[in-house]
Amino acid sequence: MGAIEHEGYIFEIEYSVLLQKGALHIYRDGELIEEIEFAFCGEKPDEQQIEALVSEYVEQKTSGRC
Repeated sequence: MGAIEHEGYIFEIEYSVLLQKGALHIYRDGELIEEIEFAFCGEKPDEQQIEALVSEYVEQKTSGRC
């Protein structure tokens, strides 16, 4: 899983199989602006789970913009 670029944001995924926890690091203009932690099961986070987190984040940040 590599970085995801969407609406000017870059999302980098970091996770620990041992702890079954992950984090989505969110950057804009090269600066870390937020980190979202999540839990997962198995060998790696589900790509659909990651896509849902990215979509939800972007929707929250861009709704209300003209």
